[in-house]
Amino acid sequence: MTKLPNEYPDFGLTPQQRQFAVRGRYYEMPGMDGDHGEIWCYSDRFSYRPGETVLLQVTSTAPRVALEIVRDGADETRVFEKSGIDARWQDTPAECGVEGSGWETTFEFKVGADWPSGGYRLKLTAEGKDGRPICCQHIVIVLPKAGRKPGRILQVAATSTWLAYNTWGGANHYDLYSPIVSTQRPWGRGFVVLPSQAPRVPLEMVPPPKTVPRYPQLEWAYATGHSKKYPAAGWASYDRHFFRFAERAGYAVDLASQHELHFSPEILLDYDCVVFVGHDEYWTWEMRDAVDAFVDLGGHVARFAGNFGTQIRLEDEGRRQVCYNKDTRDKAAGDPVYGSGDVSRATTSWEAPEIGRPGCKTFGLNSSNGCYAGWGGLAPRGVRGFPIYRPDHWAFADTGLYYGDLLGAESHIFGYELDGLDYEIRNGLPYPTTMSGAPEGLEILAVGMGTFVEEGRHLRPEDTWVGDSDGRSTAESVFGEASDANLEKVKRGSGMIVNFKRGQGEVFHAGTCEWVAGLLRHDAMVECVTRNVLNRYLGRK
Repeated sequence: MTKLPNEYPDFGLTPQQRQFAVRGRYYEMPGMDGDHGEIWCYSDRFSYRPGETVLLQVTSTAPRVALEIVRDGADETRVFEKSGIDARWQDTPAECGVEGSGWETTFEFKVGADWPSGGYRLKLTAEGKDGRPICCQHIVIVLPKAGRKPGRILQVAATSTWLAYNTWGGANHYDLYSPIVSTQRPWGRGFVVLPSQAPRVPLEMVPPPKTVPRYPQLEWAYATGHSKKYPAAGWASYDRHFFRFAERAGYAVDLASQHELHFSPEILLDYDCVVFVGHDEYWTWEMRDAVDAFVDLGGHVARFAGNFGTQIRLEDEGRRQVCYNKDTRDKAAGDPVYGSGDVSRATTSWEAPEIGRPGCKTFGLNSSNGCYAGWGGLAPRGVRGFPIYRPDHWAFADTGLYYGDLLGAESHIFGYELDGLDYEIRNGLPYPTTMSGAPEGLEILAVGMGTFVEEGRHLRPEDTWVGDSDGRSTAESVFGEASDANLEKVKRGSGMIVNFKRGQGEVFHAGTCEWVAGLLRHDAMVECVTRNVLNRYLGRK
């Protein structure tokens, strides 16, 4: 195994800047680039079918902009170019992250009838006020044409999680906390395009003993002007890596957003195999209904993703996403459904008693039994890959894996957020406990350690970023109180690979956000397992 460095990378920040990069509130907003000038844009929807018209809302300090559209697949294929598009600076409301930017349509174009389904990057460029170039990146999803598609994969982009983390305009479900966020605004820098040197969340070094944790991904974001949340969500960090791998490996793959699961769930029935990847945390009740019905009717789901954690709601025909989960310490003042409404639709953990629908009922694993590994003070020197317990399973065919081997350690696929189950070891093999809620017949193929709490005897609370706050929030959601005793029940978790059948269908779930790192880094064993799953679910020999 390659020897890892034992020093944190240096991005030229002072200690004070490093601290602000982690704990400070900063985000992208109109006017932030001052005398240099800027362009920002968004579209009226996440996704479009061939022949439909995309409405592009733009604000620009330059009077004219150029537009280039590239399909981001196995190859980058330019499908549209136009220069000299008239643009202007449009005022933006202070609460744009919640209410939307409200810009008028600047330009519109029709999706070509021959454009294959996929992710299409839009790049707007112009000359800045100081003569240097300015640009903005956006992405739209082109949906497949309707009809049965045997032999094709449907990948569902984790757009609800993108939206939850998007920092543009100063509102998200996290450190820029708002329970309502709008789709009608640009993406934060780094959500659509990233340079290859952008750090992922898991550490690519080994911290020396008793080191105070640092967070290279946040330091790099601040040093380079990218969104603080670029490493947690977005096309650039996660979804594109599977899509590009699949096409390069010879698979026919289409793309949809999660809005399709909510508003047009019949799209799933056109496929035999549906894939979810990366950091895929936020779902509506209706999205889950769509997947459950698909599997029960004989569909196959391959989930190479982690952190299936939180229920959300959609409003205003999907233009607003609602999540009060970050306000669990005061539910009465948070989600209005606790006062009057169907509490099963409360925006909190799927494992919360009032929801009564643990995540494992759909995908076999729970976020509340998993969580963090490989970064900060959260198992930073952990295994990096999945410890294998059942190497004879069909998913591991032709890998050469043995009992006790690590899958994906070289490419660091284990982290940054994980899904797991309550389990026990019998005769050296893991099994779900009777209290786990796991679907009948579920097999645990691999198990690694995760944690909800950033702790160490040498650490002061001010040395950590996560600390025990997420653990206490989970304890409160699941057990009703964020006490020390309840924290003990949730703080130690796991990341698992599981497989089970339900109804006429089947689910494979590798419960880690970072599976795509193995595809990005051309890890042969990770690629082999991925192909084994896809081939089985497509009916290939």
